[in-house]
Amino acid sequence: MGILDNKVALVTGAGSGIGLAIAELYAKEGAKVIVSDINEEHGNGAVEKIKSQGGEASFIKADTSNAEQVEDLVKSTVEIYGKLDIACNNAGIGGEQELTGNYTLDGWRKVLSINLDGVFYGCKYELEQMEKNGGGVIVNMASIHGTVAAPLSSAYTSAKHAVVGLTKNIGAEYGQKNIRCNAVGPAYIETPLLEAISGDMKAALIAKHPMGRLGKPEEVAELVLFLSSEKSSFMTGGYYLVDGGYTTV
Repeated sequence: MGILDNKVALVTGAGSGIGLAIAELYAKEGAKVIVSDINEEHGNGAVEKIKSQGGEASFIKADTSNAEQVEDLVKSTVEIYGKLDIACNNAGIGGEQELTGNYTLDGWRKVLSINLDGVFYGCKYELEQMEKNGGGVIVNMASIHGTVAAPLSSAYTSAKHAVVGLTKNIGAEYGQKNIRCNAVGPAYIETPLLEAISGDMKAALIAKHPMGRLGKPEEVAELVLFLSSEKSSFMTGGYYLVDGGYTTV
């Protein structure tokens, strides 16, 4: 028996990294999982991996910066599995590395369109469906940069702060409708996004974490699982860090 038995879960950006770890853990705990990603190869690979582990999953390609595609994603989830109980809005990008005054307009818009608009679109259509169900759970992927600055990444910092605010609003608005919404704030995690970082830069990044290492996708997934389950039944509108102590100093 898993803690998500008979649940249907949707994870965006689930083709790799943190999203993949979340989708795998959801399936391991009994949920039927919709894996969504803009990368079709990665998404199908994630489904194959989950199925090889005895889980149930299906892939739906979607660009989370496109409202119509997100709406269709939620509709297709219900068509495939009959309902939507849990959603993790995880898809995101890092964006340009520039001083705020040098940030390009296109670069700003791209980060905000995926990291903020995409999360809003997800929440909007997930909430509509969950109201029909009579309840549900949403977990939004924020970051430590939902509370502290990421120098040279003003768009990323702004978007993640906004995701925390959006999450709080949903928690306040939907608490009496049996819908919970929380945000997770990971520090730097060992994912494909960090593979291009040089040895010296990576060492400097590690040094910012008092635990002396980067996090693992599975460690973030465990927190997401908790917030997605009935074990967190009296928790909504919150923002929870999994940061190896990054924000303590």
